[in-house]
Amino acid sequence: MTERRFNRKKGGDYEKLAEKYLIENKFSILERNWTAGHKEIDLIALKDNTVVFVEVKGGSSKQYGHPSERVDKRKRENLINAAERYILANNFSGYDFRFDIITFYDGKLEHYPDAFQCEE
Repeated sequence: MTERRFNRKKGGDYEKLAEKYLIENKFSILERNWTAGHKEIDLIALKDNTVVFVEVKGGSSKQYGHPSERVDKRKRENLINAAERYILANNFSGYDFRFDIITFYDGKLEHYPDAFQCEE
C-alpha cells in the first residue's frame, strides 16, 4: 500500500472514530465528507440548535507537531468558505454555527469545540 493510500485510510478511520464520539455525545450527523469544489468538510453535525462543522486530524509523530496545528489559516479559510456554501445550499436559518476540531494524538481523542471563528 502506498503512503498516500495508507494516510487516506488512516484519515477515514479517524473520521469514523470522531463520528462515533459525536453520536455518543448526542450530536446528529448531517453529512460526512461534504464537498464544495475542492474544499471538504469532514463531518457536519447538529446538536441542539447548533450546526457544527468538524475538521478531523490525526498524527502519531511529534516531528510534525500537534495535529490541530495543521488547521492553519488557509485550511480555516477553506472550511469557512465550504461552510458558507453548505449553509446557503441547505437554506439554514435560525441556527447557530461553529467550527470544531477533533484530533487523535498519542492514542487519544481530543475535541476542541468552537476552535476558531470566521475571519474577516
